[in-house]
Amino acid sequence: MIRINVTSVFVDDQAKALAFYTEKLGFTKKTDVPAGEYRWLTVVSPASPDGVELLLEPSAHPAAKPFKDALVADGIPFTSFAVDDVPAEVERLKGLGVEFTQEATDFGPVVTAVFDDTCGNLIQLAATK
Repeated sequence: MIRINVTSVFVDDQAKALAFYTEKLGFTKKTDVPAGEYRWLTVVSPASPDGVELLLEPSAHPAAKPFKDALVADGIPFTSFAVDDVPAEVERLKGLGVEFTQEATDFGPVVTAVFDDTCGNLIQLAATK
């Protein structure tokens, strides 16, 4: 059986990303290993510390920036995180200074919102009903 172990999000600055993803979003640092001029730097949800890791991957590859810029220009989130209550999470994150490009919106079977992770990505929050 194949399982998802690590997924990644391209970030402009790993230290800035680590601060945002831990201090604002509430993830916990799992792995921090030097890897040349960068780090193998992952975070996990405290609700699932042995679950899927999110790699804060440097946007160093030449294709990463145009790809990220195109997604942001079109308002497309790079990835999506599950929450229990989107409006409540939006309010909590706004209180921490997080900027949203889409407020909590009810699409019937799902409620979503989209925020700027300050590292070059739009990220979606989603809750199914």
